[in-house]
Amino acid sequence: MSRLALGTAQFGIPYGIANKVGQISNEEAESMLKYAACHGISVIDTAVSYGQSEASLGVIGVRNFKIITKLPPIPNNTNINDVRSWVHGQFSGSLRRLRVTKLYGLLLHKPDQLFGHFSVPLIAALQELKEQGLVIKLGVSVYAPEELDCIDSIFEVELVQAPFNLIDRRIYTSGWLKRLQERNVEVHTRSVFLQGLLLMSEDSIPSGFYRWKNLLQIWYKWLDEHNITALQACLTFVLSQSKIDQVVVGADSLKQLQQIIDVTSEKINLELPDLNCDDLKLIDPSRWDK
Repeated sequence: MSRLALGTAQFGIPYGIANKVGQISNEEAESMLKYAACHGISVIDTAVSYGQSEASLGVIGVRNFKIITKLPPIPNNTNINDVRSWVHGQFSGSLRRLRVTKLYGLLLHKPDQLFGHFSVPLIAALQELKEQGLVIKLGVSVYAPEELDCIDSIFEVELVQAPFNLIDRRIYTSGWLKRLQERNVEVHTRSVFLQGLLLMSEDSIPSGFYRWKNLLQIWYKWLDEHNITALQACLTFVLSQSKIDQVVVGADSLKQLQQIIDVTSEKINLELPDLNCDDLKLIDPSRWDK
């Protein structure tokens, strides 16, 4: 089976800095899912916050896939006694929209709520869903490995999703990738293309990224010198990490998904460029417009 998982944010919202087509139509999404299944992709990643993504997947039919979705943050005005019913309501809504009876994975989109005042009822509600056989693995979607430092003592995660790419290597350099593997925690990485930034041509990079011009020039120079596509280099880097179980990839079209799957069969026997950067204004897309 493929180590690629299909990310479906584009099925519900216009997603990614390089996205020029907006939200994907149900017809295109259906073609992409069929193609993914035919090429060994068995895992689909979605979230309640991805607009119409869950509903779109449900209409198309995804019962033959392993589905992972994410709970949104609990509203701050929620009464602590209502946390259980809120969690169960959100989960039931996901099942209804996806038209499935259970999920492979349920992640928290805002894991810091695990150590807030909602902590005890939130963890209890999640464990209840697992005990009822409604979800196989519980986990978190993190933006930085430091979040795992805080979660580690209060919640036993079974699946972690984190960003990882040529520029953002924190899950590896922090030692957390190795620690998670040693604990038999399933690791899924996302943002392999840094939301599409690493796939953009040099002359199409938005002006807001000019401050990292020297770093990006190393990237474009390396690609040009070795006649390697950005797509191939990005995927080669992430898939070379054997400790990563699934690499979540998003695509704006069937053609783009075909290109992604095609290059995974090609091997690069070259040392990839060292683009490692810890500047959160570059590696954290939520800070790009700030």
